[in-house]
Amino acid sequence: MGLTYTAERAQEIADNLAGVKAKLDETLQSKGTSTQTARLVAVSKLKPASDILAAYEKSGHRNFGENYVQELEEKSKELPGDIKWHFIGSLQSNKCKVVAAIPNIFVVETVDSAKKATTLDKACAAAARSEPLRIFLQVNTSGEGSKSGMLPSGALEVAQHVVSTCSHLKLAGLMTIGSPNPDLENGENPDFKALNECRTTIQDALKINDLELSMGMSDDFERALLQGSTNIRVGSTIFGSRPPFNKTAA
Repeated sequence: MGLTYTAERAQEIADNLAGVKAKLDETLQSKGTSTQTARLVAVSKLKPASDILAAYEKSGHRNFGENYVQELEEKSKELPGDIKWHFIGSLQSNKCKVVAAIPNIFVVETVDSAKKATTLDKACAAAARSEPLRIFLQVNTSGEGSKSGMLPSGALEVAQHVVSTCSHLKLAGLMTIGSPNPDLENGENPDFKALNECRTTIQDALKINDLELSMGMSDDFERALLQGSTNIRVGSTIFGSRPPFNKTAA
């Protein structure tokens, strides 16, 4: 892929990252809760590995998100081993072995069924990972047919399945994309509210209290933070617009 970048490009990315981080910090401070923290995932899909290395070296950034398994696999081999990779695309069952074999995969954010969890669990066992792989359950809170994810009503059942039968996975949180143009109710995004409610239901039922919420992207991450997001996924604001998708990269 090539890892050479210009000083100008590195500075551009650094400035963009700093801008997002400043908004993140300002938004959390506005809530008046000094204890809440949130992770910024720089979504680097369809961007060259050199952009990631620029963010890594110039800004010290470590969390990056990829949507396509082949692209993630290639970048993970070429880039530093302490990068924390987030897989945030639709995960096909036949790609689970590839993802599970990536040593520094930090979390798979898009597990959307018990069957997918079982397949990924078996893949992790075969890869002999040293510790359970963190996963988020993807919940389709907007009910849009174009989006992946289980309905909120099915999230508890899948969570129970993961906790009780998938010993090579760690249930770490919930993820949603949400509607691009939600009708705000009392200033709240109903899709983000629904994910919060899912978390409460699961935590109460399973007697756990540390599930993360991955919600919020370039256009709505500040609203997501106000509604409790602990993991925001921002791409174009950091790296700029993306080239057209090439299906061979999936």
